[in-house]
Amino acid sequence: MCDNSVFSIFPPAPAQGTVTVCEQHGGLLSSPAQSKPYNKLPGYPDVVLSGGGSSSLTHRENAKSAFLPHNETVWKRALHAWYEMGSPGVFEEIVNSSDEVPDWVAVLDKKTLTLVRWANSLHGSIFPHLSMSNEEIVTEFSPIVNWSSSPVRAFAWHPHTFKFAYALRDDSIKVHSGKSDLVPTLKHKLQKNVADLAWQPQSASVLAVACQSCVLIWHVEPTSLATRPSTSSCQVLQQNHHAPVTCLAWDPSGRILLSASPVDTSLMAWDVPMETCVPLCRLGGGGVSLLRWSPDGSKVFSATPSQLFRVWETRTWTCEVWTKCTSRCKAACWSPDGRTLLFATENEPIIYSLTFSTNIDDTSTVIGGSQSAVVSVSLAEVDLKTEDGETTKVGGLVQSMVMDRHGERLAVTLHDGKGQVLPYIALFRTRTNPMLEITPCGLVQGETGEYPLHVSFQPSFDRGALLSVVWSSGALRYVPLYFIPSGEIQNAQYHQPAPPTLNGNILSPIARHA
Repeated sequence: MCDNSVFSIFPPAPAQGTVTVCEQHGGLLSSPAQSKPYNKLPGYPDVVLSGGGSSSLTHRENAKSAFLPHNETVWKRALHAWYEMGSPGVFEEIVNSSDEVPDWVAVLDKKTLTLVRWANSLHGSIFPHLSMSNEEIVTEFSPIVNWSSSPVRAFAWHPHTFKFAYALRDDSIKVHSGKSDLVPTLKHKLQKNVADLAWQPQSASVLAVACQSCVLIWHVEPTSLATRPSTSSCQVLQQNHHAPVTCLAWDPSGRILLSASPVDTSLMAWDVPMETCVPLCRLGGGGVSLLRWSPDGSKVFSATPSQLFRVWETRTWTCEVWTKCTSRCKAACWSPDGRTLLFATENEPIIYSLTFSTNIDDTSTVIGGSQSAVVSVSLAEVDLKTEDGETTKVGGLVQSMVMDRHGERLAVTLHDGKGQVLPYIALFRTRTNPMLEITPCGLVQGETGEYPLHVSFQPSFDRGALLSVVWSSGALRYVPLYFIPSGEIQNAQYHQPAPPTLNGNILSPIARHA
């Protein structure tokens, strides 16, 4: 127990058997789970995100069954992997098929795969994740807990239009758009182990998909009546030794796409129309496990599988490094103005904050971050009263966190450190100007037995903030948070750097600072 935990001053937790419906007049309201539809919003589809294949099959069997005959030998599958991913793909395939090869081959292959990944990581020490299979790596670094068995692998709202996409367990992707009943399904032979989705800003149709061996760029035209778009609508972006891809981030102007892999120390900055990339390489860390581009476009946060993380400035792509974390960074989010970064590590029930200066002229290459992180919130476990007078334990380690576009609500999912996500979402009121303030709002609860897989804010909701939650049952539900924003962020108030570009003049300093 911890007297300093923020949960000691939280409002009472929802009663057992109730579901959080909305925030109104500064408090969260709940309703009995039996009184459906308790969260119906006009114009928002009721969706159960399921249909991802039988759980009686392994994921590898599910993903490949549509494209490869079941009677193919491991050596023929290894040949396919060679064409798709090169030599690492061959080793990966044999490791995944260890029951089909002699024991000595399986052991030798696993050690070779570890060596190959170590060499690709450009780091002088072996990281445990380098000996994992691709599926194990994605499971380890995905923001969705128990990714390999989850009904939903990834979820993303479009930043401007009413549209969202989600990836299912069989690696198919479905796209819901506005009030249309047409739901396109996206499938591609390289669309395996989908770990992340990202819609391109300033475009209604471009969706980036992080896959086992590449990044796929789908062009899903809003006016198309096709329920199964052709693979001719899809670009393939591949780079040697940059796999599996687990995280994507577009710059707010939509000009550059960043991709990251936990086994590659280089970020890949893609010019999507040209299908070319520039590697942003720094030694150390063993790879890149998490990306967050600041909403103002000026900075990129990148975490590694080790205890260090970096913040890049996007004018000349220099970076600053923070190295004194107790473990790897698990979750992070930016304030809307790009001044404040919130992050949490893997083994501490704490949200830290870093502040960044905005008084930097256009010629500066200084990021302006504070030298050390500040403890903003303790999430240590405490006993909390419920609305029906019972007592429940609340608190844990951060699984994921997101902030709404006004910078006034922060949603945090938690886990117990043993692989189990806690069955509620901690909701906070926040202010970032003139200084960071985080205060309790309440706990968001689903139906009995559910826990949150993915949380996000619908970007264009105009009556406060709309929290969307994908629950472990596969249900997508909405929790409207009705409030009047204290003030819309005005772009003119803040320093707006020039949009990042990928021409040689801008990215050439990378080599000098490597």
